[in-house]
Amino acid sequence: MIVKIVNKSSNPLPEYKTTGSSGMDLLSNNEEVILIQPMERHLVPTGLFLEIPLGYEGQVRARSGLSIKNGITLVNCVGTIDSDYRGELKIPIINLGDQPFEIRKGDRIAQLIVTKYENVIWEDAKEIEESSRGHGGFGSTGI
Repeated sequence: MIVKIVNKSSNPLPEYKTTGSSGMDLLSNNEEVILIQPMERHLVPTGLFLEIPLGYEGQVRARSGLSIKNGITLVNCVGTIDSDYRGELKIPIINLGDQPFEIRKGDRIAQLIVTKYENVIWEDAKEIEESSRGHGGFGSTGI
């Protein structure tokens, strides 16, 4: 699949780091250091503009190393980039750690996965099939 990209930053394009990688690191494109205090949120620019093909979406995910080491994650857990969005890709970051966190230009701040999806066609029904799980919700399948 080919995705058109405009890179208005001086950073390299996102790339897969290993043959088994599903995500590509996204780099920050901020001229000034961004200091995010504990429990503070910030929208971090990337300088990237994408043209994702119809039938695909971009998924922006937190970097596991930043999350576990520093408490840095995404405000919305996983962000969705729709195929018709043409604005700059900006990353909504929150600091859940107990120390201020600095983001410098070119820092790896998130991951991008581009994946196929299907649109749903709803079928209005009076009932749905039972399953072995039934109405069991949170924690119903064990620990």
